Amino acid sequence: MRDLLNPKEQTTPAYDAKAIQVLEGLEPVRRRPGMYIGSTDNRGLHHLIYEIVDNSVDEALAGFCTRIEVSLHQDGSASVADNGRGIPVDIMKDQGKPALEVVMTKLHAGGKFGGGGYKVSGGLHGVGLSVVNALSERLQVTVMRHGKQYSQEYRRGAPMAALKVAGKADTTGTYIRFWPDSEVFEELGFHWDIVSHRLRELAFLNKGLTILLRDERIDLEYTFYFEGGISAFVKYLNRDKGWVNLRPLHVEREIDGNTVEVALQYNQGFTENVLAFANDINTVEGGSHVTGFRSALTSVLNKYARKENLMREQDPNLTGDDVREGLTAVISVKVREPQFEGQTKTKLGNSEVRGQVETVFSDAYTQYLEENPPDARRIIEKCLVAARARDAAKRARELVQRKSLLESSTLPGKLADCSERDPSLSEIYLVEGDSAGGSAKGARDRRFQAILPLRGKILNVEKAREDKILTSEQIRNLITALGTGVGEKFDIGKLRYHHVIVMSVAGDEPTVVQGPDGRLELVKIGPFIDECIERGREYRRYNVISFDEGTGETRFRPLKQVIRHRNHEPLYRIATQYGRTVTVTGSHSVYVLDGGRVQLRRGSDVKVGDRLVASKRLPSPQIRPRPIDLLETFVRAGLTSALYIKGESARALAASRMLA
Repeated sequence: MRDLLNPKEQTTPAYDAKAIQVLEGLEPVRRRPGMYIGSTDNRGLHHLIYEIVDNSVDEALAGFCTRIEVSLHQDGSASVADNGRGIPVDIMKDQGKPALEVVMTKLHAGGKFGGGGYKVSGGLHGVGLSVVNALSERLQVTVMRHGKQYSQEYRRGAPMAALKVAGKADTTGTYIRFWPDSEVFEELGFHWDIVSHRLRELAFLNKGLTILLRDERIDLEYTFYFEGGISAFVKYLNRDKGWVNLRPLHVEREIDGNTVEVALQYNQGFTENVLAFANDINTVEGGSHVTGFRSALTSVLNKYARKENLMREQDPNLTGDDVREGLTAVISVKVREPQFEGQTKTKLGNSEVRGQVETVFSDAYTQYLEENPPDARRIIEKCLVAARARDAAKRARELVQRKSLLESSTLPGKLADCSERDPSLSEIYLVEGDSAGGSAKGARDRRFQAILPLRGKILNVEKAREDKILTSEQIRNLITALGTGVGEKFDIGKLRYHHVIVMSVAGDEPTVVQGPDGRLELVKIGPFIDECIERGREYRRYNVISFDEGTGETRFRPLKQVIRHRNHEPLYRIATQYGRTVTVTGSHSVYVLDGGRVQLRRGSDVKVGDRLVASKRLPSPQIRPRPIDLLETFVRAGLTSALYIKGESARALAASRMLA
């Protein structure tokens, strides 16, 4: 009978009342931190600062805070201080504890429920401070309120002592300093760029609010203050792109208890940049406010274009993509009862907000176009050009698909593919031309590393339309090699390599080039490339040294292309016993002598003891020698004393002059 029992029934613990767990206090936060801050990586770490800052911003929205200071300390901690009212410290009768301690130790505790403390708030869920407390190894909080200074310290969410009066205070506000818990986070250490990006956003969204960021580790301090609000935000986002309409549209209006604010400006680029915020929270996944904005934008522009006869009667309406090409916009709504999806609040769900945004923006944008005819015409013309380009791109895609350039199983001829068929284990290296491709092919592990040489100057797709992009052979080869397709048929699930590496050269690495006059120059790659790109140096008239693995010869070959791009991988400095050095990326290869043969080895794979191969002599430049006046050369170099010239020729010259 025992053998007939399910094995799982024999080993699985009984599922009864004893199996049910109740996580008290902040224990669920420490057990499942990702539910509250999204992740425990670098993004989640910085979310701790944002949770505290959001509470200070809520004080500003309520009209009680004008200044926030954020400090990154040398010991890895961070602090946030504001001049708001200060967190209440009086005893809560139903809890029997000070309100401050309840806020710091209880989930869903705060002054943002029921509308008692705040009209609008980003920290509606009431878990911000308590979550930061739970995920901090240590936390100190100081409150200035009622002329007194109160302080309390916590460790991993638990109070170390009762709230105490630390002294007198002539101001009001809250100061919180916390040390993230190394048991929770995968990495510690706050980044200036990440924090400053968010604080700049908040300063734009709350005009008149001063936010100071201080980094004690690098002795850096910056103050964010923007009287222009989101209108200044749009100008900031468009600062390097060239404007289509000089004056941004800006509207702010309260409707049914909520506030809608929108600013927009077109630039001369092709990409859409629409940032949406709800109660100062960046809703990166959009929501009802974005839907309302997009609907109104398309409708208003189509109506205006037809009313002003800027479109032919038979022309189809402009699409959403047409009217958003080159658009920069900021949408900010303040909602009394926001409905966010999840604690990280990446999408706004309030259905009524769509109609409110649509109404406010439609009225304001229609009036803007009527009052600014020159700007309106430029905007409509840009949208019409986008529509024509969309139609041309559609025809180009159809042409490409008919020729089977993207959907065919035939891979580019110059692709040296790998044998691995699992994309997660495969790598593809994009190299600069056939020469680098040959070196890379010799150094690769053909089991999982593929090489694709890209010839000629690659098109800057950020500044090009889709129809032009698809006519570039190099771009088509790249799309085909990656396997994802393009446009409406793009499918990331068909990506053939999950690791795509761009090979580059260190900027300060010296090399020898042969100039147009045949003479040799020792140049640094970075400055040489800068001169070619920025000052028009004719790089095609230069030759560079190349090594022929087949013959072992070093020779000059024409320089075919100059490319400059940012490098995001480590650089390796390889030094020899004789003091010669070379700096390469981990993806680039150098020649080493291994087993009596010259072989290529990746920079990241070079080890101490490897024998680096370098040419003994440079190839002859094949130019006519010219005489050099050594004496004149030495004098100009300052060598005027202790100068001796020896040798048979010198003695013969001296003898002939003496005889004369």
